[in-house]
Amino acid sequence: QVQLVESGGGLVQAGGSLRLSCAASGSIFSSNNVGWFRQAPGKHREMVAILYRGGGTDYADSVKGRFTISRDNAKNTVYLQMNSLKPEDTAVYYCNKWPANSIYWGQGTQVTVSS
Repeated sequence: QVQLVESGGGLVQAGGSLRLSCAASGSIFSSNNVGWFRQAPGKHREMVAILYRGGGTDYADSVKGRFTISRDNAKNTVYLQMNSLKPEDTAVYYCNKWPANSIYWGQGTQVTVSS
């Protein structure tokens, strides 16, 4: 079974940037849609960004123009470049296929944005 491992989170001031990585133990990203999700304390997990197999993308309205999803098929890795971070972006970030499959949820990576 393919495992997904997220990394790159941390503490950053508002207006700063982070790049998250999601490494897969197998080659699932090249043949599937993939998404980044996040869950803030007390809230449901929500979709942040989707990268379709054909290369198209979708973003949550709250991150449009600030976040960019990309992938490196050779490295079996998906990235989320996050710019102009806001305190409301504070959450645990996860990657998964799109639509999400429960067997692929990993530990996530914590992103904390201070004001």
